[in-house]
Amino acid sequence: MTTSRLPRSAHTSRPWRIHEFTPDFHVEDVWALPTPGGRDDFPALVHGAIAFDTAESSSRTVRGLFALRWKLGEIFGWDGDDSGLGRRVPTLSERLPRELRETAPDPHPSLPFTPLYLLEDEYAAELANRTVHGVLHLSWVPTPDGGYRGQMAVLVKRNGLFGAAYMGAITPFRYLIVYPTMIREIEREWPNRLAQLRNPG
Repeated sequence: MTTSRLPRSAHTSRPWRIHEFTPDFHVEDVWALPTPGGRDDFPALVHGAIAFDTAESSSRTVRGLFALRWKLGEIFGWDGDDSGLGRRVPTLSERLPRELRETAPDPHPSLPFTPLYLLEDEYAAELANRTVHGVLHLSWVPTPDGGYRGQMAVLVKRNGLFGAAYMGAITPFRYLIVYPTMIREIEREWPNRLAQLRNPG
């Protein structure tokens, strides 16, 4: 199964709950994920994606890029407590109804995202720093052969000119290195994730 970047309409045309809470966000990227499965296999995608640890990536380049990003953030204060959720920007969880907030799983220590909610075919998490307020959205979409596959969308609200310049600067690295590597690793782990879900213990 090939990995492909999709048009924004692949995300915006579907009735995801996230649309209700992010009208002021821009859909930055949408990707089809090489994770074929059945109707009930979405949890395997969520578990695999949120467990992705850039520090343990098989790509030395990806590990180096993220290590550089975190170091720059430390030096320039991009990721300080005063630049995150509830400080620089309100958390999106404040826009959610309580019954949706209560579905949020615990955060994973390897990811800087804070979960917002988890449904049977949709997962959303957010982060904020000096550059952007971002949302990671995972979903489970039907395929022409009667099965399902994962889809990933990234939504952002840039923090002024600095945020726009930052996103522009990292775009080539995201498209050429980070996303392809991350998606290949999700694909490589997919059979194991699926087997664990279907045959626990």
